[in-house]
Amino acid sequence: MNTASGIKQKRINLHLQESAKKTLERAASFEGETVSQFILNSALAHAEKTIREHEVMSLKASDAEAFFDALSKPVMFNKKLATVLASHEQRLTGR
Repeated sequence: MNTASGIKQKRINLHLQESAKKTLERAASFEGETVSQFILNSALAHAEKTIREHEVMSLKASDAEAFFDALSKPVMFNKKLATVLASHEQRLTGR
C-alpha cells in the first residue's frame, strides 16, 4: 500500500524485445513521460476506445429516427409469440 496517498497499486510486468523497449522509451521521452506513464496512458486510451466501440451504438439521424419510430409503434404479437410468452410467464410465476 502506498502510505503517502493511501492508494493500493497493482503491478503489471511486461516481457518485450529490446527494440520494442527502445521504441517505448523514445516515444515516452517525446511526451515527457516515464515509460510506465506512457504505457499506462496509451493502454488506458486504447481500452476506453475499445469499450466505447463495444458499448456505444452510433446511428445516422435517419437510422435513429427509424429506430425510435419502431419503438413508438405498438407491438403486434402473432399467435406463436403470444403462446411462447404465456408459457414463459407460467414457468416464471409457477401458475
